[in-house]
Amino acid sequence: MFKQAFKYRIYPTKKQEKLLFWTLARCRELYNAALSERRDAYKYEHKSITYRMQADDLPEIKGIIREEYQDIHSQVLQNVLKRLNTAFENFFRRVQNGEEPGYPRFQGRNRYNSFTYPQSGYSLSEKYVTFSKIGTIMCVVHRPLQGKPKTCTIKYEAGQWYAVFSCEIETPEKLPESLEDVGIDLGVSHLATLSNGEMIEHPRYYRKAKKTLERRQQSLSRKRRGSYRRDKARKLVAKAHRKVRNQRRDFLHKQSRKVVNRYHVIVFEDIQTKNLTRKPKPKQDEATGQYLPNGAAAKGGLNKSILDAGWATFVEMCSVKAAWAGRTLLKVDPRSTSQVCSGCGQVRKKELSERWHSCDCGTELDRDVNAAINILERGRKCPTQAVAGTFRHRTA
Repeated sequence: MFKQAFKYRIYPTKKQEKLLFWTLARCRELYNAALSERRDAYKYEHKSITYRMQADDLPEIKGIIREEYQDIHSQVLQNVLKRLNTAFENFFRRVQNGEEPGYPRFQGRNRYNSFTYPQSGYSLSEKYVTFSKIGTIMCVVHRPLQGKPKTCTIKYEAGQWYAVFSCEIETPEKLPESLEDVGIDLGVSHLATLSNGEMIEHPRYYRKAKKTLERRQQSLSRKRRGSYRRDKARKLVAKAHRKVRNQRRDFLHKQSRKVVNRYHVIVFEDIQTKNLTRKPKPKQDEATGQYLPNGAAAKGGLNKSILDAGWATFVEMCSVKAAWAGRTLLKVDPRSTSQVCSGCGQVRKKELSERWHSCDCGTELDRDVNAAINILERGRKCPTQAVAGTFRHRTA
């Protein structure tokens, strides 16, 4: 079974929107109260509070302490506690793995933007969606719902409301087998360079919207905190970011679909974007203690271009689509893929500004194409026998 999300825009009336915001606020209050209970119990009594303990207290809370919770579907409140429990499970997992822990934090009103019906309490028709304790809301069903709905999440994004249905779908039909394999080098000047010499251009949506974002952010910074005009300016900034995000995701969805439809084995570098976009460490003069230039400005511009490209999102989309289509996606060691000659294997050191690969063996080609060929070759040498057999069978 595969899981797929179907996201539909909904248009609540003013009365319904007020009720949705009220429900969000009550869910946020419950989340913060449950987090406070867990934190204080461990801090003062060294006692761990579990999800089941807090869920068992809900009926008493609804009946005596917070009677307004009776106007919210019971499973929605239970899901709030499950969401907090998941946050703690992820926290303990990161601690065990030696990662940055990231203790669960209290949620402000601008951070908690969704609530979920985990099993029942919702239904979808041709033009409307109905939620228990909320009512029937107009919905744009731009594509039919497939599979069996398991959960429904109501989400608020920069002035717009959405209903997101998570469905279980049986194994989809595989795409016809392709006779092409490809290595893909992700970059900044081009979003992706393929081992056959083709390139996917970088649309640079964030760069194009930069002036608009700067103007709206400056307007926001001039507004008095807590005022109506500041809230209005904040929404304009959020809408600008939402447009950039939607443009980027739409582009990456289309390009990843083209790649998966065409190629049978797709090989990427195993790049850690978080590591590549770290800020450079400050440099200090040991004698005077003054800070020295460390290239932070140039690195900041590079980081923006990397994040604007959406490398991780592109690889993730290709991975999901490949799994659905019966394709194979591999990730290989990224070290020296640009420096090694794809013709003879000799290491040819190059600065980042050098965009052309030239070798004594006569190999002359674009730097990124050379890297993409090396990535494909490393994929073919993958130690996994099943994958290696796929390559041998297809390249024989």
